Amino acid sequence: MSVEGKKIGFALCGSFCTFAKVMPEAKALVDAGAHVYPIMSEIAFSTDTRFGKAADFKKYLEDITGNEIISSIKAAEPIGPKGYLDALVVAPCTGNTLAKIANGVTDSAVSMAAKANLRNDRPLIIAVSTNDGLSANAKNIGMLLPKKNVYFVPFGQDDCVNKPDSLVADMTKILPAVETALEGKQIQPVLYAK
Repeated sequence: MSVEGKKIGFALCGSFCTFAKVMPEAKALVDAGAHVYPIMSEIAFSTDTRFGKAADFKKYLEDITGNEIISSIKAAEPIGPKGYLDALVVAPCTGNTLAKIANGVTDSAVSMAAKANLRNDRPLIIAVSTNDGLSANAKNIGMLLPKKNVYFVPFGQDDCVNKPDSLVADMTKILPAVETALEGKQIQPVLYAK
């Protein structure tokens, strides 16, 4: 299903090393005709790192989407009762946020947006990026894979020699993963090998 005319939330968590790969995918959704609503965790919204300045990422997202960033629980909460998103992408989704979503914890803008969107039986698309995906967070991925309305961007090990527990999504697959999720299907294959 095309994303044209669809209202898509695009939420970023603090896996800062993947921001450069994720930002073009937000633009790809806009270029495909989606109305994109940017959301950032409080940490992603306010933290400068060696990967870039928070202000630069915020400006880029607001410029390409034409929408103000949602960056607080209070601002994310209306996603539920107003039901204005057709789908929500969490990219990158850190292990911390993955665990929150899997266990119903809503203590950040992103976890609140996820809960609010699932409340409306709308697709939640997760683009995982975590160093403990095959260790501490494996159980959370396992809990979310069969969950209704939760879909994954294809993921795999990004450095099996130096970081054997680390998993990262193929961020270039965000758009097709969203299109497939809007049809109620999981994009295949879920797992990829480099």
